[in-house]
Amino acid sequence: MGAANVIPGVSGGTIALITGIFERLILSIKSFDIKAAKLLFNRDVKGFIKHTDLIFLTTLFLGIGVAIFSLAQILGFLFLHYPVFVWAYFFGLVMASVWFVGKTVNKWHIYSIIALIIGAATAMSISILSPATENSSLPYLFLCGIIAVCSMILPGLSGSFVLILMGNYQLVMIDAVNQFNLNILLPVIAGGVFGMIAFARILSWLLKKFPDSTIALLTGFITGSLGILWPWKNEITESFGDKIKVIEYEWYIPALNSEFYIALILFILGITTIALTEVLAITKSKK
Repeated sequence: MGAANVIPGVSGGTIALITGIFERLILSIKSFDIKAAKLLFNRDVKGFIKHTDLIFLTTLFLGIGVAIFSLAQILGFLFLHYPVFVWAYFFGLVMASVWFVGKTVNKWHIYSIIALIIGAATAMSISILSPATENSSLPYLFLCGIIAVCSMILPGLSGSFVLILMGNYQLVMIDAVNQFNLNILLPVIAGGVFGMIAFARILSWLLKKFPDSTIALLTGFITGSLGILWPWKNEITESFGDKIKVIEYEWYIPALNSEFYIALILFILGITTIALTEVLAITKSKK
């Protein structure tokens, strides 16, 4: 999930959904409620840990944190020198996710189909929006944290891509992470924690009341995000002060050369990764 969240266009929520931990993640975040506060107030640490599924949540977010800080520089290098190959792998990864997530819908009816269309249309619309300019004010950084984390949880909507649209991807995910700039990171993290707890309650309610339509909506989000991940695209950039930022993409059909065939292999590898993940998840659930 951490690796996915560093990459614009790839959603950590997608990874959570296909690995079978999405609902557990939502329920665990939602459990930070009044009961959890009472358990802490009464110094019932064991009860608090059990109620919030804290070991699972801590392990997960520790992994996310390690991946974000360790992969920020590596992915920066790969995107600079091998962008087509990176996008091709993740295009295969997310494309396969559409099938594996969609097939978990128990019954396709008119409402779930409408939800699928709405999800796809929303994700596609977001992909063509023009990014805002960079803003380092505390209220805006807090807002970035709220919106980015909500997008991170939602399969198919990339928290990193939303930060691009808000103008703060370079500032937060590259500069602040690599420099460990707490003046930038702390308000973003605070906003993320607030947004995560509030948004988890909404998602939990939707999954309980409208499970098929909710999964269909999430499948639509994943489908609509494929346009962002298309490997063959030119970046349209614009200067903002001393920085150059991508403001939109121009897609094109690739030539049948060595780069295309390497990308095709990585695309197939992405699909295979998801298929193997699905097999492992099924095997584990049977045990």
